[in-house]
Amino acid sequence: MQTTFDPFSFLVTSIAGWMNQHQHHVINYLIEENRVLREQIGNRRLRFNDDQRRRLAVKGKKLGRKILAQVATVVAPETLFAWHRKLIANKYDGSARRSVGRPRTAADIAALVTRMAEDNRDWGYRRIQGALANLGHLLTHNTIADILRRHGIEPTPKRIRKTT
Repeated sequence: MQTTFDPFSFLVTSIAGWMNQHQHHVINYLIEENRVLREQIGNRRLRFNDDQRRRLAVKGKKLGRKILAQVATVVAPETLFAWHRKLIANKYDGSARRSVGRPRTAADIAALVTRMAEDNRDWGYRRIQGALANLGHLLTHNTIADILRRHGIEPTPKRIRKTT
Protein backbone atom coordinates (compact mmCIF):
# COMPACT_ATOMS: atom_id res chain seq x y z
CA MET A 1 0.00 0.00 0.00
CA GLN A 2 1.48 3.25 -1.09
CA THR A 3 0.74 6.42 0.85
CA THR A 4 0.69 9.72 -0.89
CA PHE A 5 1.40 13.06 0.63
CA ASP A 6 -1.72 15.21 0.69
CA PRO A 7 -0.80 18.84 1.42
CA PHE A 8 -4.37 19.81 2.33
CA SER A 9 -4.67 17.07 4.96
CA PHE A 10 -1.28 18.01 6.36
CA LEU A 11 -2.32 21.67 6.59
CA VAL A 12 -5.63 20.87 8.31
CA THR A 13 -3.92 18.51 10.77
CA SER A 14 -1.23 21.08 11.56
CA ILE A 15 -3.75 23.86 12.15
CA ALA A 16 -5.92 21.60 14.33
CA GLY A 17 -2.91 20.60 16.42
CA TRP A 18 -1.82 24.22 16.80
CA MET A 19 -5.34 25.29 17.81
CA ASN A 20 -5.56 22.45 20.34
CA GLN A 21 -2.21 23.45 21.83
CA HIS A 22 -3.28 27.11 21.89
CA GLN A 23 -6.53 26.21 23.68
CA HIS A 24 -4.56 24.23 26.29
CA HIS A 25 -2.38 27.28 26.92
CA VAL A 26 -5.46 29.48 27.33
CA ILE A 27 -7.10 27.00 29.71
CA ASN A 28 -3.91 26.66 31.78
CA TYR A 29 -3.61 30.45 31.99
CA LEU A 30 -7.23 30.81 33.13
CA ILE A 31 -6.77 28.08 35.76
CA GLU A 32 -3.67 29.81 37.10
CA GLU A 33 -5.39 33.20 37.07
CA ASN A 34 -8.29 31.66 38.99
CA ARG A 35 -5.85 30.27 41.60
CA VAL A 36 -4.19 33.67 42.04
CA LEU A 37 -7.55 35.38 42.53
CA ARG A 38 -8.60 32.67 44.98
CA GLU A 39 -5.38 33.24 46.98
CA GLN A 40 -6.16 36.95 47.17
CA ILE A 41 -9.68 36.29 48.40
CA GLY A 42 -8.42 33.91 51.07
CA ASN A 43 -10.96 31.99 53.09
CA ARG A 44 -13.74 34.52 52.62
CA ARG A 45 -16.94 32.95 51.41
CA LEU A 46 -18.08 34.10 47.99
CA ARG A 47 -21.72 35.09 47.54
CA PHE A 48 -23.35 34.32 44.20
CA ASN A 49 -26.64 35.57 42.87
CA ASP A 50 -29.08 33.20 41.16
CA ASP A 51 -27.90 34.06 37.65
CA GLN A 52 -24.27 33.35 38.55
CA ARG A 53 -25.24 30.04 40.17
CA ARG A 54 -27.21 29.07 37.08
CA ARG A 55 -24.35 29.91 34.71
CA LEU A 56 -21.79 27.99 36.79
CA ALA A 57 -24.12 25.00 37.22
CA VAL A 58 -24.85 24.72 33.49
CA LYS A 59 -21.17 24.97 32.51
CA GLY A 60 -20.06 22.67 35.33
CA LYS A 61 -22.56 19.96 34.45
CA LYS A 62 -21.12 19.77 30.94
CA LEU A 63 -17.60 19.24 32.29
CA GLY A 64 -18.40 16.38 34.61
CA ARG A 65 -17.33 15.54 38.16
CA LYS A 66 -13.75 14.36 37.47
CA ILE A 67 -12.71 17.42 35.48
CA LEU A 68 -14.45 19.75 37.92
CA ALA A 69 -12.48 18.21 40.78
CA GLN A 70 -9.28 19.29 38.99
CA VAL A 71 -10.45 22.66 37.67
CA ALA A 72 -13.04 24.12 40.05
CA THR A 73 -11.43 26.31 42.69
CA VAL A 74 -14.23 28.71 43.54
CA VAL A 75 -17.04 26.21 44.15
CA ALA A 76 -16.90 22.53 45.06
CA PRO A 77 -18.15 20.15 42.36
CA GLU A 78 -20.80 18.79 44.76
CA THR A 79 -22.14 22.32 45.21
CA LEU A 80 -22.33 22.84 41.44
CA PHE A 81 -24.23 19.60 40.99
CA ALA A 82 -26.59 20.51 43.84
CA TRP A 83 -27.30 23.83 42.13
CA HIS A 84 -27.94 21.95 38.88
CA ARG A 85 -30.36 19.56 40.60
CA LYS A 86 -32.27 22.54 42.02
CA LEU A 87 -32.42 24.10 38.55
CA ILE A 88 -33.88 20.90 37.13
CA ALA A 89 -36.33 20.62 40.04
CA ASN A 90 -37.48 24.22 39.51
CA LYS A 91 -37.87 23.66 35.79
CA TYR A 92 -40.24 20.71 36.24
CA ASP A 93 -42.13 21.78 39.37
CA GLY A 94 -45.39 22.32 37.51
CA SER A 95 -45.71 25.99 38.38
CA ALA A 96 -46.14 26.90 34.73
CA ARG A 97 -48.98 24.45 34.29
CA ARG A 98 -51.34 25.47 31.53
CA SER A 99 -55.00 26.09 32.11
CA VAL A 100 -57.51 23.51 30.98
CA GLY A 101 -59.68 23.97 27.90
CA ARG A 102 -59.69 26.30 24.94
CA PRO A 103 -58.16 29.73 25.33
CA ARG A 104 -60.57 32.64 25.68
CA THR A 105 -61.44 34.84 22.72
CA ALA A 106 -59.14 37.87 22.47
CA ALA A 107 -60.31 40.86 24.51
CA ASP A 108 -60.42 43.19 21.51
CA ILE A 109 -62.67 40.80 19.57
CA ALA A 110 -64.94 40.38 22.62
CA ALA A 111 -65.16 44.17 22.89
CA LEU A 112 -66.07 44.35 19.20
CA VAL A 113 -68.82 41.74 19.66
CA THR A 114 -70.32 43.59 22.63
CA ARG A 115 -70.15 46.92 20.80
CA MET A 116 -71.93 45.44 17.77
CA ALA A 117 -74.63 43.94 20.02
CA GLU A 118 -75.19 47.21 21.88
CA ASP A 119 -75.18 49.40 18.76
CA ASN A 120 -77.50 47.07 16.80
CA ARG A 121 -80.09 45.80 19.26
CA ASP A 122 -82.02 43.87 16.61
CA TRP A 123 -78.99 41.81 15.47
CA GLY A 124 -78.84 38.21 16.58
CA TYR A 125 -75.84 35.97 17.11
CA ARG A 126 -75.70 34.89 13.48
CA ARG A 127 -75.97 38.45 12.15
CA ILE A 128 -73.06 39.49 14.40
CA GLN A 129 -71.20 36.39 13.22
CA GLY A 130 -71.65 37.45 9.58
CA ALA A 131 -70.52 41.02 10.28
CA LEU A 132 -67.40 39.72 12.04
CA ALA A 133 -66.72 37.35 9.13
CA ASN A 134 -66.81 40.36 6.79
CA LEU A 135 -64.11 41.92 9.00
CA GLY A 136 -62.04 38.72 8.88
CA HIS A 137 -62.84 37.35 12.37
CA LEU A 138 -64.21 33.81 12.17
CA LEU A 139 -66.25 33.00 15.29
CA THR A 140 -69.13 30.60 15.78
CA HIS A 141 -72.54 31.85 16.88
CA ASN A 142 -72.08 29.89 20.12
CA THR A 143 -68.87 31.80 20.88
CA ILE A 144 -70.69 35.07 20.27
CA ALA A 145 -73.51 33.93 22.57
CA ASP A 146 -70.98 33.05 25.29
CA ILE A 147 -69.29 36.45 24.99
CA LEU A 148 -72.62 38.27 25.24
CA ARG A 149 -73.70 36.15 28.21
CA ARG A 150 -70.40 36.87 29.99
CA HIS A 151 -71.00 40.60 29.52
CA GLY A 152 -74.61 40.39 30.67
CA ILE A 153 -76.17 41.14 27.28
CA GLU A 154 -79.41 39.26 26.60
CA PRO A 155 -80.35 37.49 23.33
CA THR A 156 -81.93 39.47 20.47
CA PRO A 157 -85.69 39.25 21.22
CA LYS A 158 -85.19 40.42 24.80
CA ARG A 159 -82.85 43.25 23.76
CA ILE A 160 -85.39 44.70 21.31
CA ARG A 161 -88.12 45.08 23.94
CA LYS A 162 -86.05 47.33 26.19
CA THR A 163 -86.85 51.00 25.85
CA THR A 164 -84.96 53.95 27.16
